[in-house]
Amino acid sequence: MKSLLPVGIAMLVLGLLQLLLGGSPYVVYLSLLVGVNVILAVSLNIVNGLTGQFSIGHAGFMAVGAYLSAALSLTLKDYKVGFLPGAVSDQLFFIVSLLAGGTGAALCGFLVGLPSLRLKGDYLAIVTLGFGEIILVALRNTEGLGGALGLSGTPQYTSFFMVWFWVFLVVLFARRLLASPHGRSLVAIREDEVAAESMGVDTTAYKVRAFVVSSFFAGVAGALFSHFQSIITPGDSFSFVKSMEIVVMVVAGGLGSTTGAVIAAVVLTLLPEGMRALFISLGGDNAALAQSIDQLRKPIFGLLLVLMMLTRPQGLFGTHEVWDLLKRKKGATA
Repeated sequence: MKSLLPVGIAMLVLGLLQLLLGGSPYVVYLSLLVGVNVILAVSLNIVNGLTGQFSIGHAGFMAVGAYLSAALSLTLKDYKVGFLPGAVSDQLFFIVSLLAGGTGAALCGFLVGLPSLRLKGDYLAIVTLGFGEIILVALRNTEGLGGALGLSGTPQYTSFFMVWFWVFLVVLFARRLLASPHGRSLVAIREDEVAAESMGVDTTAYKVRAFVVSSFFAGVAGALFSHFQSIITPGDSFSFVKSMEIVVMVVAGGLGSTTGAVIAAVVLTLLPEGMRALFISLGGDNAALAQSIDQLRKPIFGLLLVLMMLTRPQGLFGTHEVWDLLKRKKGATA
């Protein structure tokens, strides 16, 4: 019951927040984007941060989850569970499609990770990069999945509650993983893989498990994304650029810090939108001026990231968590 209490509290709080935000579609849309990026950043942090590997193909697993869940939802959208109200039946099928997308991505993670996680550093990065590109090429050439035009008409089932409930689950999982014997084995691999192996840790098995779990949550994030975008294409949403955005969030937050991944994902998702609104407002009624000012947004955004890496290369939190800092403060004041 103690373990279920945080879940119950989270569901209650998220339900109330959904009611409060229901009248502001733009705020809800931004919160959905932020939530999906938080799931992606925290899940990648399990591999890149906790385990010390270097994966740059996370968007490929996101694409697998997005397309698989969207295709399943399109197949099931005309069916209903007879004894349930229509809305409840739709949400039930939505949960099934989310789990299917996550499972499909986890299976791909296992197939990619089993042979490649014996590699280290740059070699693993190249393998994951290759996987991401293979997925994009396969999607562009599969007519059953819409080809280059993508899939359209996916039911828009994603809600604020569902996205942020999965954010809660992935953060809770990451925290409990780190405190478990499995998490300590992953950290040992990150710190010194040779020493960990000499102490009896099955390094390949642990790395594959971390990779599979990370891929599962990336697939769920993709499934959530596809069910509020309605139209998905094998372009920018799942490209190498998207993978690098997620890597930047993890590095900026601090490799190994779940708190850092969450805060960096929130800031790096909202900052470009805030800069766009600011620069457009500076242009006033002059559309051409507003557009030219808005062109400065990406260079300034990139410059801010460079400055941060120069001044704090370990990221916002390093390997620390906010709950660890709070415990230290309490100990100091006692």
